[in-house]
This record gives sequence, C-alpha cells and structure tokens, in this order.
Amino acid sequence: MTASVRARRGSSFWMRCALLFLLFAACVAPSVAADAPLSAKQLAQRVDRHYNALQSLKADFSETYEGLGMKRAESGTLLLRKPGRMKWVYAVPAGKVFVLDGKFAWFYSAGDPQVQRIPARELDDLRSPLRFLLGHTELAKELNGLTISPAAHGDFALTGQPQGQENRIRRLTLSVTPAGTIEGIEVEETDGAITRFAFTSQQPDAPIPVQEFHFTPPKGVPVVDAPPPV
Repeated sequence: MTASVRARRGSSFWMRCALLFLLFAACVAPSVAADAPLSAKQLAQRVDRHYNALQSLKADFSETYEGLGMKRAESGTLLLRKPGRMKWVYAVPAGKVFVLDGKFAWFYSAGDPQVQRIPARELDDLRSPLRFLLGHTELAKELNGLTISPAAHGDFALTGQPQGQENRIRRLTLSVTPAGTIEGIEVEETDGAITRFAFTSQQPDAPIPVQEFHFTPPKGVPVVDAPPPV
C-alpha cells in the first residue's frame, strides 16, 4: 500500500469519525435542549422536587465572607435532617458550631464566655436560608423576584430576595445543577458584604441520628438568650 493510499484511507477514517460525531451531536442536542430549564420557575420546581424527596443531607462546606474591610474563610461539615434540624460543625475554626434543633438555634465557638441561644422562629442568620430545605420546599415563594441565568460548569444561578429579610439581604443567589441540586449560595447584604457557601461531597439521605442535633453547653459556660452573632 502506497503512502498516498494510506493517507487517503486515514483521511477517510477520520472523516467518518467526524461525521459520526456530528450525527451523534445532532441526535443528542435536541434532548439536552429539551431537558434544560426554560424558566426560573421550572428550575425552582426541580429544586423543590429534589429536596422535598430527601429526609436528610450531609455535605462538606466552605464559607467565605468579604465586607466591612474584613475577609474570612471557614469550612466544615453540614448536617440537615427533617423536620427543622440543621448543624454546622466547623473544622476551621475548630470548635465553632451552629445547631438548629427544631426549637432553638445555638451558637458557640471554643473559648467563648457564653453560649448564645435564640428561638428558631426568630432566627435571622445568613445560614438560615437553608431552612427552606428542612420542610416542604416552595422556592419560588421563598425568594421574591426570582430570576435565572447561566453559571459555571453547566450550572444555573437562581437569584431573588428572601422573604422577611429585606432589611438585611439585598439578594440571595443559588448555584443549581440542571437536576435541581444546590451546590452554592451567595448572599449579598444591604451593606455590601458578601458571604459565599460552597457544598461538596453531598450525601442525600445520609443516616444522621437525631441526637446529632442535641446541643449540650460546655460545662461552666452560661447560656444567654440573645440575637445570633453577625
């Protein structure tokens, strides 16, 4: 076989591969487009279906804060369990914990002189938007003026203003997969400060004992009923 024949056959092989790829893309593209969310309401409904079907969730989180001349980075593990239970265990800084036991929210960092406690119904904390995942979710009713836009890695950004927090939060943006899984949250406060949460290693319906959400104050540390820390 001459070099020219081999070249033509090689060229023909790659042309067939290219044509097969184009045919495959043509067949796949319509189904992908049909599966893509058409509106903020549609994607919000996917989020609703995903989280309404869960009873618990375990995930790693990272949290960053920028505002008022400060920058802060923290990380740890998030636990959620229905109804109404949430726990943020911080590895950085070690010893920091935020627990929502269904009745009260508890705040404590190792070395603090007191434990702060507040009734769950009065909670006004940047982590509290995740509470809508702990009951029957209707995201479109939780966020006013809901909009959708493309985000990184094929995700979508759902943006709105949490009901009842208009005086503190200017906008809340959820990074959502096309399937309706929340992978990140960005909160912009009215003073311009921005807090970002990213969630990885998510474990839907993880076996989390209810005892995980029982908070016992450290021995000798008093409990003070007070608003949560900013």
